[in-house]
Amino acid sequence: MSVLLRKPVCVLVRLPRYRYSVRLVSRIRVSSTQSLRSTNGSCWASLNKLPLYNRNLSAFINKQLPYIPGANCYSNIAAIMGKTEIGQLPEKKPFERLPKNVKPLHYDLQLKPNLETFVFEGKVGIKLQVNEPTSKIILNALELEIKSCFLLLENGTELKPKVDLSIETETATLTFDQAIPAGIAHLTIEFKGELNDKMKGFYRSNHSNLEGQKCYCAVTQFEATDARRCFPCWDEPAIKSVFEVTLIAPKGNVALSNMPVVSESEDGDCKVVKFAPTPIMSTYLVAVVVGDFAYVEDTSSDGILVRVYTPPAVKDQGLFALHVATKVLPYYKEYFQVAYPLPKMDLVAIGDFSAGAMENWGLVTYRQSALLVDSENTSASRKQWVAVVVGHELAHQWFGNLVTMEWWTHLWLNEGYATFVENLCVAHLFPEYDIWTQFVSDIYTRALELDCLKSSHPIEIPVGHPSEVDEIFDDISYSKGASVIRMLHRYLGDSDFRKGMNTYLTRHQYSNTFTEDLWAALEEASKKPVKDVMSTWTKQTGFPVIRVTESKQIGDVRELTLAQERFCADADTAGDSSLWMVPLTFSTKSKPNDIVHSCVLETRNGKVQVPAAPDDWVKINPGTVGVYRTQYAQYLLDQFIPAIQDKSLPPLDRLGIVDDLFALVQAGHCNTVQVLKVISAMKDEDNYTVWFSIGNCLSKLRVLISNTDFMDSFKKFGRDLFKPVSHRVGWDPRPDESHLDKLLRSLVLAKLGSYDDAETIEEAKRRFADHVSKKSIIPADLRASVYRAVLSVGDESTYDTMIKMYKEETLQEEKERISRSLGAFKDTKILSKVLDFAMSDEVRPQDKVFVIISVALDKGGRELAWEFLKQNWTDLHSRYEGGFLMARLVKNTVENFSTFEKADEIESFFASRDTSCLDRSISQAVESVRLNAAWLTRDRDSIRQFLENHK
Repeated sequence: MSVLLRKPVCVLVRLPRYRYSVRLVSRIRVSSTQSLRSTNGSCWASLNKLPLYNRNLSAFINKQLPYIPGANCYSNIAAIMGKTEIGQLPEKKPFERLPKNVKPLHYDLQLKPNLETFVFEGKVGIKLQVNEPTSKIILNALELEIKSCFLLLENGTELKPKVDLSIETETATLTFDQAIPAGIAHLTIEFKGELNDKMKGFYRSNHSNLEGQKCYCAVTQFEATDARRCFPCWDEPAIKSVFEVTLIAPKGNVALSNMPVVSESEDGDCKVVKFAPTPIMSTYLVAVVVGDFAYVEDTSSDGILVRVYTPPAVKDQGLFALHVATKVLPYYKEYFQVAYPLPKMDLVAIGDFSAGAMENWGLVTYRQSALLVDSENTSASRKQWVAVVVGHELAHQWFGNLVTMEWWTHLWLNEGYATFVENLCVAHLFPEYDIWTQFVSDIYTRALELDCLKSSHPIEIPVGHPSEVDEIFDDISYSKGASVIRMLHRYLGDSDFRKGMNTYLTRHQYSNTFTEDLWAALEEASKKPVKDVMSTWTKQTGFPVIRVTESKQIGDVRELTLAQERFCADADTAGDSSLWMVPLTFSTKSKPNDIVHSCVLETRNGKVQVPAAPDDWVKINPGTVGVYRTQYAQYLLDQFIPAIQDKSLPPLDRLGIVDDLFALVQAGHCNTVQVLKVISAMKDEDNYTVWFSIGNCLSKLRVLISNTDFMDSFKKFGRDLFKPVSHRVGWDPRPDESHLDKLLRSLVLAKLGSYDDAETIEEAKRRFADHVSKKSIIPADLRASVYRAVLSVGDESTYDTMIKMYKEETLQEEKERISRSLGAFKDTKILSKVLDFAMSDEVRPQDKVFVIISVALDKGGRELAWEFLKQNWTDLHSRYEGGFLMARLVKNTVENFSTFEKADEIESFFASRDTSCLDRSISQAVESVRLNAAWLTRDRDSIRQFLENHK
């Protein structure tokens, strides 16, 4: 991490996996770093109280600090610097994985949830393989009351242990008076717990029944390490076992688990439902659901019974997901040549759900808005998202469930692959979505935006304590992982890729893998150096920029001189020795849709000869598949402008050029005016995804300009840019229009509303009034755009109308659409009411963070949301217990500031607070603020001049 401050200070920077680096930093960076060894992995601090003496600093940054067991980083620093006044900060929790002397073979799990008192009782019998004599068994348990525990040996002897529960290590230690002999033993534990409201472990949710009354259900969410909150277990992905689940549920409720029901009987007011044994699997994939649900069902062409469970009143809203699921399962079977191994697949819509969905084997749970589709009220973009999420979770039935990563370090094997494969199946089922073009704007670009930060992390990042896991459920594991796989897919070709995936899945089914196992299978199938190439992409942070420094025509070929170096958002690569093996591809003006040449750049510099006519442009990375930026010399970049304007350059290449250029601008390699001139030339663009990318670039620029006095000039530029395409798409759908036309209309009208276009806002107000009065209904695709346009000029009366609409609405998608529009108000008094509303009982915990974030999106509410976050920090942190919802809230609330002073303020606030699971997100947000500040300082005057002179 590179810190920009007003005066030089000595900074201790935490790096991944208990490594530290010390830097002398200032506005002009002095970059000398040295790793420090320490047992303290939790804290980093600005040590600006230390006077800097050249000889001490030299010793400090050139000498490896000694490893002192039990000491923390501050005592080590003090020893070297000769200072003792440095304060202590909490150390990172020590972590050791569970001992391997005892292994579970089979769980008999019985759970009895009470949906009135919100407690549950449980009993688990675990068949154990004792590998060596021991007097101690350690397993995971958290927030459980152990009522009884005993161990039955093979000879019939019953042993009762002393039970010690540790909140810190999240374990139960069973200590016996005598050694347990090697062999088979049976452990029985009775326990009790709370159906919590944290959306983790075994928790409670609610929805409306047929009478419109609130009814509760009990549901599980165990990934990554929360099975231990439901029952004592060996809660690590590599410790697989068979699970036989029994649920004791109130009569009249649906009871579900991973496997089909094998028997059901009555017990007073309850029913006892027993499920078939599961295949061998990890604890985080075990799932149960108890509650009032209805379902729709169908059977896939390969004989799998598929059901979609919904709140009783809206079961027809499960039909689209049912259609997708029944088609996805046979598609994956055919693609991987491996059958789905379970006899049924249930998909369940849950009212309160922190993530989008969870891939529990045979029982996938979803946030309602990620599964339900209403024929009249679901937008095209949301329907597409439902298809993608269903495709993603069902891909996990192979990647993650059948073959599981050995430890969370390899999480990307689950998430990166599922993110790539979801697009394969959606492209097959819905070609009209043009999903691979959207992949670049939705997934690829997000990955590169995060990964160019110094505070990013490798795809494969060492994970220790379970509290670290939530931080890597991010755009690196998902989006960069998927982008790297997409690049690998092109490098290998589809046939060898599929062959390698089949080898991987069949060789490792029902077991655990490391990333190297995947490379071995793909290398075996393709005969290409997969491990050597891909290790450069998964084991180091970041990605390269490929610079075209010279272009020379030699007969019928173009010789390009290329150089690679790490691409950093602050352009500071001094001393960075990162090097990638980069699969390069090329297209030309004569063959814009073909790859005319491909090679792998393995060195820092190289020359490539590409077949090209003298008047051809040569495009690197056609299709924007390679995970790198490309920087052309200006005269080469200028050659693309006519092809961008007449659209002879394919959409993904138009998008890629703009996106790369904008990233280079942010990093200070180019002036902002250069990208504004290119964007200005794109008024006649007709592709939705290209417009989406343009809009994304301008949104980032808007963050900067919102802190200047020429915001009106920027909005005029935006209006002039988007107005012509708005005239083409209009307000009303056409009978023959495509899926992407619908998405484009929504995008364009949203942008014009945000640029204060009077005509758009007046039409939005008219349509909104008709919508509220039921005179006519706004099409679902346009509602979010209309709501934000109307609210941007709204008053207290508008606010009251929106809140009334929200309270009366039953469709979760529409509730989200309304609540996430509330931040569009410009009146800070109304925005304060929005923030209070976010914390009210009217808003589900899963949605509160997004309402707060909506307020932080524009300058008017950004400071307000930041103050609100600070004032409510204790409540919010306790409510979400860290976790990725909290990480998203923190990052999105603060990352759009753009002054060095605000970065210092943010850093100072979090320095004295418990930021477990949030450190990386905070570092990324602070780094983004400083980058914004540097960018604005650098280009403010030239941007002003361009916008004010723009016609």
